[in-house]
Amino acid sequence: RNIDGKAWTKVNPNCGSTSFVVPDLINGQEYFFRVRAENRFGVGPPAETIQRTTARDPIHPPDPPIKLRIGLVTKNTVSLTWKPPKNDGGAPVTHYNVECLRWDRTGEVKESWKQCNRRDVEETKFTVEDLVEGGEYEFRVKAVNIAGPSRPSATVGPLVVKDQTCPPSIELKEFMEVEEGTDVKIVAKIKGVPFPTLTWLKAPPKKPDDKSPVVYDQHVNKIVDENTCTLLIQQSRRNDTGLYTITAENNLGTASKEMRLNVLGRPGPPVGPIKFESILADKMTISWLPPLDDGGSKITNYVIEKKEANRKTWVTVTNEPKECIFTVPKLMEGHEYVFRIMAQNKYGIGEPLDSEPETARNLFTVPGPPDKPTVSSITRDSMTVNWEEPEHDGGSPITGYWLERKETTGKRWTRVNRDPIKPMTLGVSYKVTGLIEGSEYQFRVSAINAAGVGPPSMPSDPALARDPIAPPGPPIPKVTDWTKSSVDLEWTPPVKDGGSRVTGYIVEFREEGKEEWERVEIRGTKFVVTGLKEGCFYKFRVRAVNAAGIGEPGEVTDIIEMKDRIVAPDINLDASVRDRIVVHAGGVIRIIAYVSGKPPPTVTWSRDEQALPEEAKIEETAISSSLVIRNCKRSHQGLYTLLAKNDGGERKKTIIVDVLDVPGPVGMPLLTENLTNDSCKLSWFTPEDDGGSPITNYIIEKRESDHRAWTPVTYTVTRQNATVQGLIQGKAYFFRIAAENIIGMGPFTETTKEILIRDPITVPDRPEDLEVKAVTKNSVTLTWNPPKYNGGSDITMYVLESRLIGKDKFHKVTKEKMLD
Repeated sequence: RNIDGKAWTKVNPNCGSTSFVVPDLINGQEYFFRVRAENRFGVGPPAETIQRTTARDPIHPPDPPIKLRIGLVTKNTVSLTWKPPKNDGGAPVTHYNVECLRWDRTGEVKESWKQCNRRDVEETKFTVEDLVEGGEYEFRVKAVNIAGPSRPSATVGPLVVKDQTCPPSIELKEFMEVEEGTDVKIVAKIKGVPFPTLTWLKAPPKKPDDKSPVVYDQHVNKIVDENTCTLLIQQSRRNDTGLYTITAENNLGTASKEMRLNVLGRPGPPVGPIKFESILADKMTISWLPPLDDGGSKITNYVIEKKEANRKTWVTVTNEPKECIFTVPKLMEGHEYVFRIMAQNKYGIGEPLDSEPETARNLFTVPGPPDKPTVSSITRDSMTVNWEEPEHDGGSPITGYWLERKETTGKRWTRVNRDPIKPMTLGVSYKVTGLIEGSEYQFRVSAINAAGVGPPSMPSDPALARDPIAPPGPPIPKVTDWTKSSVDLEWTPPVKDGGSRVTGYIVEFREEGKEEWERVEIRGTKFVVTGLKEGCFYKFRVRAVNAAGIGEPGEVTDIIEMKDRIVAPDINLDASVRDRIVVHAGGVIRIIAYVSGKPPPTVTWSRDEQALPEEAKIEETAISSSLVIRNCKRSHQGLYTLLAKNDGGERKKTIIVDVLDVPGPVGMPLLTENLTNDSCKLSWFTPEDDGGSPITNYIIEKRESDHRAWTPVTYTVTRQNATVQGLIQGKAYFFRIAAENIIGMGPFTETTKEILIRDPITVPDRPEDLEVKAVTKNSVTLTWNPPKYNGGSDITMYVLESRLIGKDKFHKVTKEKMLD
């Protein structure tokens, strides 16, 4: 049972020995146990444990402490530090014992380890006191738990006890950033013997050289420990931001370290005063400057509030502005308002900046009339109206213009633009479209500002809607051909027609060395100038004419000499021909070639370097030569050549002509072979002419010898042999075969003789049982039996032969057919 309970719990059902392991106990719980003996007569009285027993794992002394180090040494003290043991033996370390051993170099005093601490050392550091100055000591530490002390740690020393001196040194972070309202601990680790005097200084962030001593109070305090100095700032504020310097000084020197502390918080108030950029009856535009202190974080937005001057409640206007200007809407005319602005960053909203009271009212009037507008860039359906700003804007900037128009024959003004036309710095222009050609228009303009629409300007001068007309631009002429007395000219119309349709052209030419141009008026864009002098040089130019007059000339750049032009022949095949044509037999072979050259070349056609077929016809025009063969045949295919010659040279063009036709007859011989009593085999050769296209099939037909009608054989054949089945035994047949290609079926080739359908026939076996039945002086009577196998056909006759004894050769005895 546990110590708090009264009921006993049976642990085991039976136990035959005098020891037992009790399971399922609760760790840390204290228990009492009892044991009772049992025999066949029953259970005896119990024997109980006197002391309580705690259920826990076995406990051992801990491992020795580790990393024993010597710290500050004076003439009679030594400071020690160490780390706890890695293994506490199963129970917490309760305290430590520090021991020292004094060395005696003379050997007069017996050396032994002595405990230095009078009380238990619960921390991992200890200062050994009352040491003899100049003595030489060695130190060690033991850890203790409820199981006892550990083995001693590794020793440090030997060490001569005397005052140690060293100049001061400081370890300090260079930068710290905290949020406003948190406690700040600036911890500096200090070294130096004797322990140095410590001083904290503070300088503003932007004036690092302007240092002053830190004033200690309830907000800022200094805490000095054994080897540290902590500057504690409680509930940090934004103005605690600065450059902090700690100075350590003893008789051996001075050391100092700086640390920059940045306390992040809400921004300060914006910089005033709040300016009223514009004041209207229903809105005001206010502006301000960013706060000098952004709280250490970027300003995200500004919060603007308003209240009427005679009230105390502030109303939020917006928290969206990111710039330092905002227009407050929905004000009531004649009411006096006060505004306040607060900057906001991610840490919150800063202190407000209040404005002076201001009344919502209009400080201006409508603008005056603009000057009389002018009209430019007139076309048949549009005009551009131009005007300047009015001299008086009414005290408020011009925000737009209304433009109106009317026909001179009407009285009603119509607004041109749906939305106000935006003002421009160097005058305003607006293109009016949708006008009616031939109508006369006037325009007027009214300016708009915050107060409304001002009076209209004076009407513009009347303007007629029509396209402006000017003479056309120059055409672009070129010389396409010439002879000894004429020149062929062509030109493209001018790019610009001057706003009026081009009605004609003037062709001008003059002889080199003369000043006067000769003129010819025409309507088209081609002209042949004739009557020119052979051997002379001429210049040419062309002008376009429209309703506005004669335009600038377009000149031919080259000077042309009047002589016959020699141009080598050139042959261009029609697009339907190219370099190869394919024609079906019975169709038309037509090769059209366009031949050019100066002088006109002579044209010669040939096929395979020989004369053309008799069926070929040559058709010629001024610019072409055509070869035509109607109802063409396979024999008309070949390599056709066109040769053009003149004084400038010669040119040849070759065209491959393929004529596709049905195949020719199959090759002979056409063989038939009897296979069975209902089939036969046909064999043949491919046609000599496949018609220009591969053979795709052979068509086989049959007829009985006593019939005239041919019957198709239902068989698709691609090779040069076939087996015809389904024949009637004993019937004689004729067969015919035609080849087929993509064009069609060729002529049939027939078998020359009929074939009888029957089983295959061989010679019969020998007759059986030849015997002599009777003999006379000049005759012998013989008998025999038919052969066992007749060879597949009825016996038609027997042949009887004899030989004289002593002779080798048999002689035929019977002359007629013998069937017995």
